[in-house]
Amino acid sequence: MLYAEDGVLARLKGFQKLTFADEALQKWLGTLQISPPRQVTVSLGEALNRVSAVDITAQEDLPRFDRSAVDGYALKAEDTTGASQFKPVVLSLTASDTIATKQARQIWTGNPLPRGADAVVMLENTKLRDGKLEVWTQLAKGGNVSKKGEDVKKGDKIIKAGTRLSPYHLALLAALGNSEIKVAEKPQIGILATGNELVEAGATPSENQIYESNRVMLSALCREIGAEPVDFGIAKDDLAEITEKLKAALQKCDAVVTSGGTSVGGFDLVPEAVNNLGKPGVITHGVAIRPAMPTALAVVEGKPVLILSGNPVAAAIGFEVFGRPLICKLLGMPQTEQRPVVNAVMARRVATALGRKTFVRVHVTIRNGVFIAEPISARGSGIISTMTRSNGFVIVPENREGVAEGESVMVHLFGSVEEER
Repeated sequence: MLYAEDGVLARLKGFQKLTFADEALQKWLGTLQISPPRQVTVSLGEALNRVSAVDITAQEDLPRFDRSAVDGYALKAEDTTGASQFKPVVLSLTASDTIATKQARQIWTGNPLPRGADAVVMLENTKLRDGKLEVWTQLAKGGNVSKKGEDVKKGDKIIKAGTRLSPYHLALLAALGNSEIKVAEKPQIGILATGNELVEAGATPSENQIYESNRVMLSALCREIGAEPVDFGIAKDDLAEITEKLKAALQKCDAVVTSGGTSVGGFDLVPEAVNNLGKPGVITHGVAIRPAMPTALAVVEGKPVLILSGNPVAAAIGFEVFGRPLICKLLGMPQTEQRPVVNAVMARRVATALGRKTFVRVHVTIRNGVFIAEPISARGSGIISTMTRSNGFVIVPENREGVAEGESVMVHLFGSVEEER
């Protein structure tokens, strides 16, 4: 045996016990006392995909007044009784703001209804003849009219705190006269990679070194869900260096995500460094998921630390399972924001290990109107191209030994789906 120290020998024994993913996540988040997010005010032009920090209540009705829903003529509905193309009703035209019996006034979509009018006839159901208006259809009161407050009434709650703001939320806010909104400040997430074998992209690697890529991926995953990554670079496999960088990240950021140095090898020092920095330290180390089994979850003096595998796919899945729920909590969202899902038919059989939740990478296409999931790989946690060739994953629970060919599965999408031609 090359290693003699007791701590190293203990690490080399492997994981003695794995924790189920749901149990690990609950325990981790339950240890944290997450305060409501800090609020910042941004313009609607900057608010897309931000998370509302407050409930928003309508301060007025929408529409603000009865308005026309079409281009046509405002009139009294009762004046169109019995009208048809073969027996039109003839009305006189007026430019007045008040409509009298047997009168009509031209109006455009969105214009307020003149006093006395209670309906609008569409242009295509009318004809001008000798300065008079022929109406060819019978209208009910309120026909082609958007009533005051029919969209939103004053006092209605239109957006709940913790809502991800879509283009349609922003349109509704603007329609109600809002030009800005209070949103959750983006949580800052420290990103740190560890390993003697790692070198920055653009540098010249030695024969035994590889380009570090996890920081780019994890930073992008943070941005995707609304957090702000802070890069703390690469730490060598040295306990003092890892501890120093972790300490700096914890001082500056709301949470820290690391990759590498979390398995059971002699140089897997991140959990030890975390434990040296504060209580309670590592809460769970070794999770029953595949890939990403070496994932560790920690809390240091109230701040969460997510310790991920150095293998890119394992790091991605570990972030998916633990990083997304954490950031949703930090943003003040009431629950984890799930990725879009579709039901698909599995194209081939996939075998998985009993007792571990397995994330099977798949490529989904639409074939003759049916979603088909083609397995890319259930293994290979270091083969990052399996993620670029996938657009989703199927989660096989711990109590299943694989998925059969032709079985209906739920696919969690992280990419777009194309139709086969």
